[in-house]
Amino acid sequence: MRNYNKNESNRETGRMTFDEIGKEFTRHKSTIFLFVTSVSLAFLSLHLSPELIDSIAYAQLLQPQQGIINSNNDSDFGQTNASPPMTSISRPNSSLFNDVFKQTQGSVVQISRTVPQTGIAVDPSQENTTALGSGFVFDQEGHIITNNHVVAGAKVVDVTFTNGDRSRANVTAVDPYVDLAVLKIIETANNTLEQEQHPDALQLANSSTLQVGDPVIAIGNPYGLAGTMTTGIVSQVGRLVPAPGIGFSIPDVIQTDAAVNPGNSGGPLLDTQGRVLGVTFAGFPGGVNFAIPSNLVQKIVPALIAEGNYTHPYLGFTGATLTSDLAASIANITQNLKGVSVNTIVQAGPADKAGLNGTTIDQYGRKHGGDVIVAVDGDKIREFEQLVSYLEGNKSPGDNVVLSVFRNGSVIDLDAVLEKRPASSPQYNSTEQS
Repeated sequence: MRNYNKNESNRETGRMTFDEIGKEFTRHKSTIFLFVTSVSLAFLSLHLSPELIDSIAYAQLLQPQQGIINSNNDSDFGQTNASPPMTSISRPNSSLFNDVFKQTQGSVVQISRTVPQTGIAVDPSQENTTALGSGFVFDQEGHIITNNHVVAGAKVVDVTFTNGDRSRANVTAVDPYVDLAVLKIIETANNTLEQEQHPDALQLANSSTLQVGDPVIAIGNPYGLAGTMTTGIVSQVGRLVPAPGIGFSIPDVIQTDAAVNPGNSGGPLLDTQGRVLGVTFAGFPGGVNFAIPSNLVQKIVPALIAEGNYTHPYLGFTGATLTSDLAASIANITQNLKGVSVNTIVQAGPADKAGLNGTTIDQYGRKHGGDVIVAVDGDKIREFEQLVSYLEGNKSPGDNVVLSVFRNGSVIDLDAVLEKRPASSPQYNSTEQS
């Protein structure tokens, strides 16, 4: 019988002793380390954000350099007597935002106006208060754009630039229907800005190209904190938002989550090239904020400067997007009908003259739906926003418009002649007007 030693027996059976395992582990230690490291990084890449991954990779790249330094100093790996390396803070798009702010801040202003107190002032030193807002330079002639509600009926306001220069400005014209106002810098004894030294005007972008998710930047003076920048994205486009203090709404409004607080009103909403996408005018808690689109600004402001006013087209009815509840009150309704439900008709207005029917209430108090506008000039509409946007963007007072309406189970066409929009009437402030 042959005698085998333990090592020979293990080799024949394919088994290894602990000594042999230790030798093999030592020989392949670096390979195993690299494999475990790769698996760990792969796991992290699946579960961590890109920013965190970038910082981890950056830290990994620093370690070999530290090891080389340590070996040169005859120190243990990972330890050194030298000061730790300084690393810059990594912020996504920080350089881009820095550039936009530096490029545009000189053209953004703070607007202040004196608000006389009503009644009896308890403290004579507190007889008047100051209302603050924002604005921006529109052209090289010294015109500044802000909101109508910022100037609030004032004839002259104070304008302060981010470098501290101050000036007085006349309120040239306002358009309460879209909450816009145009100011013009004037020369007075208290000015520190000479009239021929107006800062550069901001360029307007094409707001119709905006998409949900596009990055935006707001600059203004929230709570009087001058030169504040906030960033965010476009949350939605094409919103219909009521203009402050008037029974009409602003079409094509931009919704954004970039912070807009009291004092931001009238400031610019910018793209990443520093161009104006809109004029901020309203903000709500939770990141629901709004800006008047630049395309509307470009259409209305030149008329305000040249003529002192802008005339909006007017149909003369109140209505709303058709819902299931509204559809339930309409006779002979067809399945999946979409459009604008007509509520009240302004007597002797364009819609009334065209024969449009509103809702009625019978002798039992039951409400019966009126016409449903399903198309305008041959283009289908499904929301009230679309109707207002189409009229504001394509029509003027005196223009004809064809309204296709659903009535009693069929669609008929009505011809209307648009008129100039009148001043808001209190009885219509609670509903959408067109």
